[in-house]
Amino acid sequence: MPEQPGGPTLIYRLYCGLTAIAGPLVWREVRKKLQAADVPEIRQQERLGHASLPRPNGQLIWFHAASVGETLSVISLIKRLGERLPTAEFLITSGTPTSAALIEKRMPPRARHQYPPLDSAGPVKRFFDHWRPDAGIFVESEIWPRLIVEGATRGIPLALLNARLSDKSVEGWKKRPKTARFILDHFRLFLTQNDKTARNLIAIGAQPDRVQPGTNLKAMSDPLPVDQATLSDIHAQINGRPVWIASSTHAGEEETVLAAHAELLKRWPDLLLLLIPRHPERRSEVASLIKQAGQTVAIRSAKDQISAQTQVYMADTLGETGTWYALCPIVFLGGSLKEIGGHNPFEPAQAGAAVITGPGYFNFAETFAPLIETGGAQQIQSAHELAKTVSTWLSDQTALEAARSAAKSCVNTQASALDTIVETLCAQLSLSAPDSSSSG
Repeated sequence: MPEQPGGPTLIYRLYCGLTAIAGPLVWREVRKKLQAADVPEIRQQERLGHASLPRPNGQLIWFHAASVGETLSVISLIKRLGERLPTAEFLITSGTPTSAALIEKRMPPRARHQYPPLDSAGPVKRFFDHWRPDAGIFVESEIWPRLIVEGATRGIPLALLNARLSDKSVEGWKKRPKTARFILDHFRLFLTQNDKTARNLIAIGAQPDRVQPGTNLKAMSDPLPVDQATLSDIHAQINGRPVWIASSTHAGEEETVLAAHAELLKRWPDLLLLLIPRHPERRSEVASLIKQAGQTVAIRSAKDQISAQTQVYMADTLGETGTWYALCPIVFLGGSLKEIGGHNPFEPAQAGAAVITGPGYFNFAETFAPLIETGGAQQIQSAHELAKTVSTWLSDQTALEAARSAAKSCVNTQASALDTIVETLCAQLSLSAPDSSSSG
């Protein structure tokens, strides 16, 4: 049996008191966001710990993720774990309506989604009283103290999977070593994205024998889904024109992308930019930027068609990114021109694309490193450098194919680690399939 954690610290007790006092205010804000996203009342109540679905019979394995990227990253793992444990059921919790909508489209077998409880006494108690999971797996940096402590106190073995900690977060925990140790002691296992995170977890109080450096789970995700009907339709609208993609762009990045596109249009007057804002609700703002840049735009959510005069096609819809990646093998990945941390380069790489990134991809440093080293990705700093890289790949098919091949190769080398993760989780969280040898 793992060593029992010490008693609650003063900081943890203060946290519990503050969440109790602030609970009604937090709920009001959370409810407002869910209502704005047209989440039904019964599902809003999940944030208060009121389940909208029955608990399935038998072994239930619970995965908790923050939002879209973290949620989608565990789908292939849940599928593989489901094959390893053929009678197990799965619960996935995530906090955003966007992640809920996407997980519903790609739900693994024997799985269901709920919104997680707010991290205060009542919601957490109701959540555990209803679901009674046999194991809990937190994904990336989702540290909710009350949820973690209550779960472990009830005897639920917990793991932190794909663990990632920012330098700022590490420094914050180091200032509160007793509380950090108290929280971390409730986990049986830490599977980290890289060696640096493993060292940081140990430095802030995790027991070394529970920490295992791993790889980025997002590298092992299933390829994004492709809608063939949409793909054929857009191919027909483009009608053979050259295309490049700017995906998951954030505020302050579209200006650079559009400046690069303006430079590229001088050489390729019929070039089409497929622009995918990370947050579709920014569509009006992004459309204004396109027009200010003097470029013509068609907007997918408005059902605009791509004409010969369209210079930018804004794909402001959810769940179609895989289709766009199948359309074009040149992808600039946003969240990287500003200090945002970047996005998952394996998604375009799995689709066979060569990747371009800005310098601010620190959340995916270990993922980008081999891609850049092998030539599967290129790092740029400015609109001119972005235009130059796109220009090279548009004009030199051999160079583009070499980059695409390198990107794909990096993805393939990571995929075999999935079975190792499954076996580690089963061993450390005491998960096993029923013994079939005694039946019949």
